[in-house]
Amino acid sequence: MIIHAATRQGTANEATGTIRAFRERLFDVRSAPLTALAVDVLQMNLGDRCNMACRHCHVNSGPGGKRQMSRDVAGAVLRAVKASGIRTLDITGGAPEMNPLFADLVAGATGAGCHVLVRTNLTVLLQAGMERLPSFLAGHSVEVVASLPCYTPRGVDQVRGRGTFERCIAALRKLNALGYGGGREDRRLCLVYNPAGAFLPAPQQSLEDDFRRELGSRYGVSFDRLYAFSNVPAGRFRDFLLQTNGLQGYMELLSGAFNPGTTSGLMCRRIVSVGWDGRLHDCDFNLALGVGVTAGYPRTIEEFDPARLSGREINVADHCYACTAGQGST
Repeated sequence: MIIHAATRQGTANEATGTIRAFRERLFDVRSAPLTALAVDVLQMNLGDRCNMACRHCHVNSGPGGKRQMSRDVAGAVLRAVKASGIRTLDITGGAPEMNPLFADLVAGATGAGCHVLVRTNLTVLLQAGMERLPSFLAGHSVEVVASLPCYTPRGVDQVRGRGTFERCIAALRKLNALGYGGGREDRRLCLVYNPAGAFLPAPQQSLEDDFRRELGSRYGVSFDRLYAFSNVPAGRFRDFLLQTNGLQGYMELLSGAFNPGTTSGLMCRRIVSVGWDGRLHDCDFNLALGVGVTAGYPRTIEEFDPARLSGREINVADHCYACTAGQGST
């Protein structure tokens, strides 16, 4: 059974009662509930501590974040990776680099033959004590997935604070100097674009072309690929929408742009996310909303079983419109 996710923040349609429930829209285009297809990627959220407090953050991360994955949970993740044969470990946060266990996790996973990708805000790579981190990532062939809201100073600084763009460019240049962003499989550098407000991103390929042209010509920065995602109405971004009376309009925008063709390639269908507390979720957005995997399936990392989790019924709610709007998040 697909359940309508009840969360501590409230679901989107509680505040936008005229929006048709996402689960009902799914049944218009599917004869069965949304299910996982496999578990190709294990994603781990190391906590909500971050050196930044971005307006569009869906997990409310910031310098005051207190939730941090413990050594016991991290050890269980590594055991699960080794026992299950998972080939890709996706590390996120917060700023995952700020968890003291970060380096050990990367080394342990790559030592087990796992491909590791790290989601970074870039500026953390310039923090005191992090000077050697880019070289460490390169030495372990870690794929870097870097969030960059825009290719202009104004577009980045209005979301992340004055001077952020300049620091992002410095971090990107540092990565480029180590061979990242030049087409090497062992030095992949991908960028992630999220809109600066309550609107949908432009087509991904056109955005990638714009970023490549502007970052290359203006700043001498190169990268391998860009991904464009809609902002999910959760965490700090949802608070922003409520404060500006924009939640209703944004949900209408997302639901109006619902694209049934995106459901076959949704990330949640090939990923399982483990939170800092060891609980399993269908995606990082459900993690942020406190929604675990469906009852009857493994629900903690100690119980991790990709065979059982493949084919599980995915918990959906109206925030899922963000991943199925327009080009979707696939």
